[in-house]
Amino acid sequence: MHKQAAEVRYFLYSQAFADGVRITLAVLLPALIGSYTGWAEAGMAVALGALCVSLTDAPGPQVNKRNGMLICGMFVFFITILTGLTSHNVYLMGALIMLVTFFFSMFNVYGARAAAVGNAVVLAMILTMDKQTHEGILAHGAAVLFGGLFYMVISLAFSAIKPYRAGQRILGDCVREIAKYLSIKASFYDPSTDLTTDYKKLVAQQIVVNEKQDAVREILFKTRQIVRESTATGRKLIMTFVEAVDLFEDITATYYDYELVRKRFGETGVLEQIAAEIRIIARELDGLGMAIQMNARYESPVDVEQRLTRLKNMIDTMPRPGSESHLVLRKILVNLRRLEQRYVELKSYFEDDAPEGPRRLDHSHFVTHQPLDTRIFFNNLSFRSSVFKHSLRVAIACLLGYSLTKVISYGHHSYWILMTIAFMMKPAFSLTKQRNIERIIGTLAGGAIGIALLLLVHDRTVLFAIMVLFMLLNYSFLRINYLLTVLFTTPFVLILFTFYGIAFRELAQERLFDTVLGCAIAFAAGAFLFPSWEASFLNSHLQNMLKANIAYLRLILDGLAGEPPDLLRYKLVRKEVYVNSANLSAAFQRMISEPRNTQKNSKQIQQFIVLNHILFSNIATVATQLRRKEPRQHAYALVASVRKTISLLEESDARLGADPSVFEESQLPVESKQNTIVATTEAVSADDLLLKDQLDFVCRIASDLDKTITAIIS
Repeated sequence: MHKQAAEVRYFLYSQAFADGVRITLAVLLPALIGSYTGWAEAGMAVALGALCVSLTDAPGPQVNKRNGMLICGMFVFFITILTGLTSHNVYLMGALIMLVTFFFSMFNVYGARAAAVGNAVVLAMILTMDKQTHEGILAHGAAVLFGGLFYMVISLAFSAIKPYRAGQRILGDCVREIAKYLSIKASFYDPSTDLTTDYKKLVAQQIVVNEKQDAVREILFKTRQIVRESTATGRKLIMTFVEAVDLFEDITATYYDYELVRKRFGETGVLEQIAAEIRIIARELDGLGMAIQMNARYESPVDVEQRLTRLKNMIDTMPRPGSESHLVLRKILVNLRRLEQRYVELKSYFEDDAPEGPRRLDHSHFVTHQPLDTRIFFNNLSFRSSVFKHSLRVAIACLLGYSLTKVISYGHHSYWILMTIAFMMKPAFSLTKQRNIERIIGTLAGGAIGIALLLLVHDRTVLFAIMVLFMLLNYSFLRINYLLTVLFTTPFVLILFTFYGIAFRELAQERLFDTVLGCAIAFAAGAFLFPSWEASFLNSHLQNMLKANIAYLRLILDGLAGEPPDLLRYKLVRKEVYVNSANLSAAFQRMISEPRNTQKNSKQIQQFIVLNHILFSNIATVATQLRRKEPRQHAYALVASVRKTISLLEESDARLGADPSVFEESQLPVESKQNTIVATTEAVSADDLLLKDQLDFVCRIASDLDKTITAIIS
């Protein structure tokens, strides 16, 4: 019960709920004022403009948000007027639907914010289609534009009053997802769990962590007020995020032969104790992230250091049958103490004095910059572009949906069919399929809730309060959970139209019919109109992953040659490995959601993903060890092992169709110094024996990866 209450409290302090409050205020206020002053139509137009512009108000730098909202407002104004001028003629309207849905779906080539602008414009067109007269269309467009500007002012005002809150919310969310990743990692030590299932959960969570880290980079490293670190809060946000990324690396770099560890120590009870200690650290990290997100003080009720000391005593007193060594348990304990130290460093966020931290890095390297170049748009006007095929699918499907509304003439809100089609269809078929399922389930469940409320509650004041609550929840889940968004939208719409005197039973039937028809069209279009199956893109993801691992190994070569570590290059290489690993895993998840006959080599790719995780975990372990030691030249045997590993990965890349002599290392500013390496030829020292074993293990994993690649292309 306490946990559920904490989660509710966390949600009320989340970025999603803050967005919901802001959108609800901006949409509801003009509609209420218009209703009470006799300007209901104008009030609804202002609310429409606010709603459309709110779709582009994703967290990010202020300048990007402002520009996105301004551009969206102007496009919405123009399309609203154009729709009003053509809505009386079915042929002109059909042509406009084709043009608008295609053109603005192409905005996906410019990234998520531009895609949101396109969605907002399409929404404005669909909701303006029923305006069948030219009279007052300019005033209507002006009211819509005013609504967009009204929302923009509210959004920028919220940000100006509390400039760091968005960063705190997103950073806290990121720390919590890392805590979930650590909790999953604890399962690897638990003999009662299945390792294959654990790996699947870990890879899936890695995708989430990568998304959260990208969101934090976007808002922290592109916001001048924060990245300059001119204030205590700004420095704390930057340094805490840096520590969180390093913590994630430490978690990822911790790898053992878990099957062997379970076999050797499964009956001693020590592994269950290790898993319990990891889960406790994960729980403390979760609480820490929640405190950052809520901008509250954090007090830990658990003495992690004391618990680790008890674990050490348990390991020390364990019997050693024969020549059995407990070295691996001691290594696990060392890693746990390192995690505990990272946890302590993260707690410094709550200290009154802001940490100075290490020297600054050029944060601009860690974020992507999407140019608004018209050549990008025109270069994608080809069937080689997945965005072009998606835009064409949306345009044809929307035209078909519009034509059916004119033939069937069922109900008075047939624009719901177009809205369903336009917002169900995604570039990836798997996402379209998922959206369709969630839309139908949400509509059925939401319709049942709405009808039950309208049958049981007759007080209009109470119904209005319930409607506002559903409205708030709808906008709160808009960006994080589509199923819940639809679930709360449907009763909100039913109650709203009931206030206009429309019978809710017929309205519910109409909405269900329109939803099912729209979903059927969207699903069929995604499956049969120029489909883009994920299997055709997996080779490029595999190649990018191999190149990222090669860049990581080149860092190790430099370290073995005695080169001092370049912190910027190291962090960029590390970021590329995690990003490409998450991209590959996400692409694979999308592929297995597609029709079975379109899937290729799913077992081999799943094996590649697991082996790849083991590979870069061990590379991270070696890289971390080299960074913590004084730079020196190592024995040639170590260099030879790394070079052999790189050669294997290059051969794998070549098999996938790439030129092994050319590696487009995205955002890696410094070339490797492997050609200038001068390694000693002396025998491997006792200190380097463990390092040599690790490098040889990495080489064996690379060999297994190469065999997997051979199986994939055969």
